[in-house]
Amino acid sequence: MNNNNLTDKPYILLTPGPLTTSSGVKSAMLKDWCTWDNEYNSLVQDMRKRVLDVAEAGDDYTMIPMQGSGTFSVEAVLTSVVGENEKVLILSNGAYGDRMKTICDTAKVKNTIYKIEQTETYDLSHLESILKEDKEITHVAVVHCETTSGILNPIKEIGAIVKNYNKTFIVDAMSSFGGIHFSIPEYQIDFLISSSNKCIQGVPGFGFIIARKSELLKCEGKARSHSLDIFDQWKVMESGNGKWRFTSPTHVVRAFYQALLELEAEGGVKAREKRYTENQDKLVKGMDTLGFKAIITLEKQSPIITTFYAPNHPDYKFENFYSKLKEQGFVIYPGKLTKEESFRIGNIGEVYPTDIDTLINSIKNSMFWR
Repeated sequence: MNNNNLTDKPYILLTPGPLTTSSGVKSAMLKDWCTWDNEYNSLVQDMRKRVLDVAEAGDDYTMIPMQGSGTFSVEAVLTSVVGENEKVLILSNGAYGDRMKTICDTAKVKNTIYKIEQTETYDLSHLESILKEDKEITHVAVVHCETTSGILNPIKEIGAIVKNYNKTFIVDAMSSFGGIHFSIPEYQIDFLISSSNKCIQGVPGFGFIIARKSELLKCEGKARSHSLDIFDQWKVMESGNGKWRFTSPTHVVRAFYQALLELEAEGGVKAREKRYTENQDKLVKGMDTLGFKAIITLEKQSPIITTFYAPNHPDYKFENFYSKLKEQGFVIYPGKLTKEESFRIGNIGEVYPTDIDTLINSIKNSMFWR
């Protein structure tokens, strides 16, 4: 079967990851590496240090890479950190908060959930009342940027409440880390989770955990999975000077390292957030001129991905709209909201305001239902 028509025509990925990467990141994968080689393991160690620098984390923290998608790392944390006699409160306003609940239920991790509408953020006084009333809760887990809608949750304020009640704070920052500036120590985060193919702008293949060392040391012997044991992963990596317990995704690691260098060259997270914000602002304004309205209000909206109401027209079908837009060089995302028909457009990756200008014109040309 000839798939050249699928591979030869380039397009820009306007998704929350995988995303469009630079030529430098792609080129970094052309060399093969040996997992036992000192040069490679030294690169891993430098990569770990650079990630901690991005997080503005000091010696109190460590970085643990974990093979697999970001969800593997979320599961690794939840099943390694929350012990048999402990209980996690999961905050959810979207599919990825719900996924944490599914992970815990499947692995028999004791949990409870504070669930709200996908377009709303949390009532902090209600969160405090939950922690006050349920004495069994030992951990709190929340998604920072919930890409179901594009909403940005107030993790700094949540973290302050969590720590006021002396709980362990877990943050899924999958789609925000490296693209939205914040300090892990300032936000009082104990375990942060992200992955290689998000705002750092690498390619898929591994996730990673930034862990407060004092909390990580409490995890020895807690894991419900051998391969997803973050304590053992960290212990081997520390003793082996960057050696992974099992086969590491060498090409992906090298691409991620290059992406970290490019983040630094761009001016760091603040500069990247500025570009993403410009992309998002231009996108929303351009879409508004075409009659598309964003679902999330400006004060709750992240610069990562934006959800738009689908056109209320009998001839509109997302699949047709998607195909026509792909023909013009752009790939967008279907909606994930349960109550509204919608579609999503990402602003992250190797994407610039000029690309958004071209996108708006392409969307105008793809509105077949008008």
